[in-house]
Amino acid sequence: MIQILIGSFVLSIVHASIPNHWIPLVAIGKAENWSRREVLWITAIVGGAHTISTILIGIIIGLLGYKLSSGYELVRRVIAPLILIVLGVIYLILDQKGHHPGKLSEINPVSRKSKLAIITSLGIGMFFSPCIEIEAYYFTAGSLGWPAISVVSMVYLIVTVLGMILLVDLGRKGVEMIRWHFLEHHEKKVTGVVLIVLGVFAYSIKV
Repeated sequence: MIQILIGSFVLSIVHASIPNHWIPLVAIGKAENWSRREVLWITAIVGGAHTISTILIGIIIGLLGYKLSSGYELVRRVIAPLILIVLGVIYLILDQKGHHPGKLSEINPVSRKSKLAIITSLGIGMFFSPCIEIEAYYFTAGSLGWPAISVVSMVYLIVTVLGMILLVDLGRKGVEMIRWHFLEHHEKKVTGVVLIVLGVFAYSIKV
């Protein structure tokens, strides 16, 4: 269970740190002249919507992993880790091809709309943009049952939302001037490496 906790924490930190998950919120907040409290609350709402949709899909995938592993040790010991490794390789290939789909960065921060309209559009956009890297990890966690699925869900929710809030708050103070270009342009490379490491780790550790 420790490896599940560590893996969830690492993936959640990487996820929250992706620049297009939080820098646009800083820009929108400045463009709309929102207060610090408003920006942070809106970040929590948007981050929560994005995370909850990811968790809902993840639970379904986790249950699939649980059902399969209950009858086949091969799923727990080989297939689940292999899925992480394969997905990690796919992420590395996509990074080399320069395929970097946008998230919040696709939203025009200078468009003057009502606060409710902005929150609604951001929330809906992020709700329907679940992150697939943690979904694959849910399959691995599912092979260990409900306790592991619960750990992944709680860690992912707390770390992602709090991480986004922290980065947006720091961004308002000028930290957005830091060169985030590597993570912004190599998000998939970082994610791919993490998934491969977690897959190898899951394969080598007996649970």
